[in-house]
Amino acid sequence: MATLREIRRKLHSIENIEKITQAMEMVAASRLRRAQAKADISRLYSLKLKGILDQLIATSDDFMHPLIKERKVKKTGFIVIAADRGLCGAYNYNVFSTTEKLLKNYSLTQVELILVGRKTVDYFSNKQWKIGTKISEWGGKIKYSQINDLTQKLINQYLSHELDEIWLIYTHYINISSRKVTIEKLLNIDQSNFTKEVILSNYIVEPTIPEILAEILPRYCATKVQSALNDSYASELAARIFSMRSATKNAEEMIEHLTLTRNKIRQTNITKELIEIASCVEILK
Repeated sequence: MATLREIRRKLHSIENIEKITQAMEMVAASRLRRAQAKADISRLYSLKLKGILDQLIATSDDFMHPLIKERKVKKTGFIVIAADRGLCGAYNYNVFSTTEKLLKNYSLTQVELILVGRKTVDYFSNKQWKIGTKISEWGGKIKYSQINDLTQKLINQYLSHELDEIWLIYTHYINISSRKVTIEKLLNIDQSNFTKEVILSNYIVEPTIPEILAEILPRYCATKVQSALNDSYASELAARIFSMRSATKNAEEMIEHLTLTRNKIRQTNITKELIEIASCVEILK
């Protein structure tokens, strides 16, 4: 049986852990509001940009940009987005598990990984898959210029046939209690996603539609990457809130149990001492 000193030490340790988990939950909740706003804005921007592309593509059936054109797939790139840190429940595991299941369909020579997040880099560095770009310690603070540089690098790899298709694997943020690991194609851009019923009859387009599409399509790709990153970070924070809330609840239950155990031991010790004193008095008489 544990001594009173050991229980007090353990109780003090768990109380400190409870304070830490409560603080981490509050910090994550504070950051989530900003992250959710960024995710909503980038999603709205992406939809507006898609609306422009809908109208342009609807009037240019004969135009086929290299980023849209399908080709035979020999090598595939996967952008895997997870967290820099742990303590967010099964968030990282769900992304890695989904990626591992997907990679079973490919050979080592058919895949290149683009890793975002320190946990992602640590996990896949021990695997045999070829790793291209690594971005760690991003923590939801990656700038648009960096996203644009990454996207342009991927586009160049695609245009030079180093990669024949590129996919995004990330956690889509739905709400604070709902998240879903999503596999979404980045390149080639699936033309079937665009609505072709829109007619651009009331606009004069200058320069030509092909020139405008050549400018907008790379931006559309960058926007999709940005939206995936914002969704992932919001999902990470939401997962951390629930994880820390659960840890705090478990700490409270352990504190309650240890407090009862401590009181029982103290009561037992006091009763024992009283009996010893009473016995000594009887002996002295």
